Formats: sequence, C-alpha cells, structure tokens
Amino acid sequence: MNELLTKLSSYNLFNYLLPGVLFAVLASEVTPYYLLRKDLVTGLFLYYFLGMVVSRFGSLVVSPVLRGLKFVRFADYKSFVVASKKDPQMEILSEVNNTYRTLSALFSLLLLLKIFAKIEAVFPWLREREALLLVAILLIMFLFAYRKQTSFIVKRIKANE
Repeated sequence: MNELLTKLSSYNLFNYLLPGVLFAVLASEVTPYYLLRKDLVTGLFLYYFLGMVVSRFGSLVVSPVLRGLKFVRFADYKSFVVASKKDPQMEILSEVNNTYRTLSALFSLLLLLKIFAKIEAVFPWLREREALLLVAILLIMFLFAYRKQTSFIVKRIKANE
C-alpha cells in the first residue's frame, strides 16, 4: 500500500485523491448518499475515481463555462508550451490552477448532487433508474474526456514540431 501511495504524483494527489476524499466526506455529510468506505484499499480506489470524475467535470464543464463567461482567459497552447520550456515554475502554476478548477468542480457537483436528491424525493421513480443514469452520464463524460485528451496530445505534438 505504501509503495502505491509513493508512486502517486503530486498532480494525482491534489487533483484526484484529495478531491475524491473531500467529495466522499462532504457528500456523505450534506446529501443522503453515503460514499465513505471502511476498507482502506477499496476506499482509496473509490476516492481516486471520484476525484477523477470531479476533475473531468471541471475540465469539461466548469472550465468552458468560466471561459464563456470571460471569467478566465487562456493563452494559446503553443505559447504555453514555449513558456513551460523557459520557466520551470509554469508546470507548478498549471498544477495549482488545475487544483483550483477541480475544487470549484467539487463544490459545483455537491450542489448538483444536493439538487438531485431533492428532485429524487419528488420523483421516486428516479431512484430505480439511478444506477443506469449514473453509468450513462459517466460514459458520456469519459467519452468527451477521451476526445479532449486526444486533442490535447495532438496540440502538444504540433506545438513541438
């Protein structure tokens, strides 16, 4: 277990595991959904996955919404790659930036989960379809995440040509 934890990069720790644990704890406190696990190994994998979901929601939903509202502005990717080669702090700044985005996504998802719990109380038939709805949403989200990551890789290749 210790070997597994030592292999986690700071990015994985602060953008997946920490948000996953926080999401599980806070969701268990403020919604009727209990996400905490007694088994440490199962819990770590669950929390890491929850954190990955929160992070992808931040990347696919929160970030585009904030860019659309002109709340944040990005430099073009080629400039980022050039700056990253010149300034070693750029990677750390980008990681911290992603952590803030992920935490924003975490609190957004907690609000959405709380709203869903209220809707589910009014429409009990949703409870029967909860798992199917969750799987469909996760499938769609990870398909878009795959597309975005592929695009990111292509941009990085082109920026390094």
